[in-house]
Amino acid sequence: MSIKTLIVEDDFMSRKVMLAYMSPLGECDIAANGSEAIEAFMMAHAAGNPYHLIALDIMMPEMSGQEVLRRIRQVETDQGLAAVKIVMTTALDDAKNIMDAFKNQCEGYLVKPIMYETLMEMLRDLKLLA
Repeated sequence: MSIKTLIVEDDFMSRKVMLAYMSPLGECDIAANGSEAIEAFMMAHAAGNPYHLIALDIMMPEMSGQEVLRRIRQVETDQGLAAVKIVMTTALDDAKNIMDAFKNQCEGYLVKPIMYETLMEMLRDLKLLA
């Protein structure tokens, strides 16, 4: 299965790393902030080609990844959409951020620097990879 991924990351190097990891697995789009992420999510659904995975940074300007996560889950609920798999990708490894992310219904939480094998293991756990 090809994995359509949205990488939401304001840091250039982090975007490059995630793109290098995910692009061999399928189509990848990039959003540099939360507003772009929500717009990309909505456009993909409107086009009938939703994402399988959103890799979402927490610390971003304008709108945090936690807020993006809440808004996406609200749109899914309001519109009766299937839930996209969302993995938080962040430097924040404190209990509050981790608990908030899972409370807001993320499927995974990876602390930077993200290691390739750790990401692939999570994708297998989420049934996105065989």
